[in-house]
Amino acid sequence: MTFTFRPLDPLSDAELLHGWVTHPKAAYWMMQDAGPEDVERAYTDIAADPHQHALLGLLDGEPAFLMEKYDPAHRELAGLYESEPGDVGMHFLVPPTDTPVHGFTRSVITAVMAHLFEDPATSRVVVEPDVTNKAVHALNEAVGFVPEREIDKPEKRALLSFCTREQFFEAARGVAV
Repeated sequence: MTFTFRPLDPLSDAELLHGWVTHPKAAYWMMQDAGPEDVERAYTDIAADPHQHALLGLLDGEPAFLMEKYDPAHRELAGLYESEPGDVGMHFLVPPTDTPVHGFTRSVITAVMAHLFEDPATSRVVVEPDVTNKAVHALNEAVGFVPEREIDKPEKRALLSFCTREQFFEAARGVAV
């Protein structure tokens, strides 16, 4: 599978995203009760923020997943850990489907990580999933993340985890990136 990325357009992509982020399987995105205008507003705010970006991952030119990257020194984790130069925060969401493909989500997170590490300034990716999200913990581990500790964020208890460039490429060895 070969994925490409494009910047998310809050206006034209809001309807698509609304279906993704409000689905019960996206409960960890905490947007279950959001209306289409709430989703558009949230992603308009991200688009206007120099410290975060939202991208759509495309498969054969069609939207296949959402990726957010952010500067953890300024967003999400500001003041919750000691950030280092080259740290990049990341979220990703694979929408629900009636026809799941075995290994698809692992291919997505691998592509997301490869995309982040294409930037030579990125030395480490930081994530902070909900401590109860065991499925994403397993995916994170599969691509090289190492949990550091649990932290309290305003909206959740999170598992702070890191993945260096070296850890990712070691984990991805033998996996098509």
